[in-house]
Amino acid sequence: MKKVVLIIDSFKGCLTSREAEEAAKQGIQQIFPECEICCLPISDGGEGLLDVLLSINKGRLINITAHGPLMELREAQYGLSRENKTAFIEMAKISGLPLVSPEERNPMLTTTFGTGELIQDALNQGCRNFIIGIGGSATNDAGLGMLQALGLRLLNSQGNVLDIASGETLSEIANIDTDPMHPALKESSFTVACDVQNPFFGPQGAAMVFAPQKGATPQMIEQLDKGLQHIARLIEQKTGKDISNTPGAGAAGGMGGCMLAFLHAKLKPGIQLLLETIDFNHVITNADLIITGEGKADRQTLMGKVPYGVLKEAKKQDIPTALIAGIVEDKQLLASAGFKEVFSINPFGMSFEDAMQPDIARNNIQQTVRRICQKYS
Repeated sequence: MKKVVLIIDSFKGCLTSREAEEAAKQGIQQIFPECEICCLPISDGGEGLLDVLLSINKGRLINITAHGPLMELREAQYGLSRENKTAFIEMAKISGLPLVSPEERNPMLTTTFGTGELIQDALNQGCRNFIIGIGGSATNDAGLGMLQALGLRLLNSQGNVLDIASGETLSEIANIDTDPMHPALKESSFTVACDVQNPFFGPQGAAMVFAPQKGATPQMIEQLDKGLQHIARLIEQKTGKDISNTPGAGAAGGMGGCMLAFLHAKLKPGIQLLLETIDFNHVITNADLIITGEGKADRQTLMGKVPYGVLKEAKKQDIPTALIAGIVEDKQLLASAGFKEVFSINPFGMSFEDAMQPDIARNNIQQTVRRICQKYS
């Protein structure tokens, strides 16, 4: 085997994309010591996006203080491209679910205000191009908190300005005033990396599908969904845009929809955006094998996750693609989609606690990839 491409998503809570690929690389070298190995750190728009974009663009980190999901002050980071014209923002770094303890998770109270502060800081530094990953949010405020940080005003039926937006604010909003928004937004472009394709509201919308994992009770979910329906009507009245069923509008608790409506953002599947950015089709030319992976592989893998995006491009050049994961479900479905190999890295009977230990996970990846390569030796 002369050339193998590694493009493995992070094993969340365990290994980064880069760490997983380094372990896989060691497994390949044990069987094919002379093989050319291309490591491509990757993300689907959530965890790890900032690191990947900084690596690709040789950018730098900017450190600022901003407000977290519950309006607590936090240290935050975003990236700037080498020429300082493009900002890279991973919303989960400041508005993400891991920043809220399980006991405090409540999408009625959380806000995207901090994400807006990162955008504002980049605007003030002269950035006019933005790539924003909106996976992993703790919020269901339709992105209105973010827009408030950029100057948007939300008014109730009495004409009073509402406080920082959250899930419980949605139904109180009677008018949206965009006039005070940051003037530089008019000359800025936004590309949004979405890791889901859900509509704004409804049975497959932001609240119904994602709010439970953010701490919502059934009663909250119903209230949030009604709030999103209300916001969709206001947006259509204000902008003439009906975002209700736009794929990705429900990402990050509806943030995708508001970015589309008010920032004229382009919504792209995160994996598509990054594969284009790294010129993936060119990189994999003449590869004998591609190895991709993620923490858990199941039928949802085929709904826009990293491995499926990789597989679709690999098929165009008829390159066999192997899938590795910590947990594998729906194996037959994954195989029928076109993966040449589908492997769980974890030995049968290993406890979840042991499997999540980074050193154990590295060894398991190394040994699994070694076995895959032996098939091609």
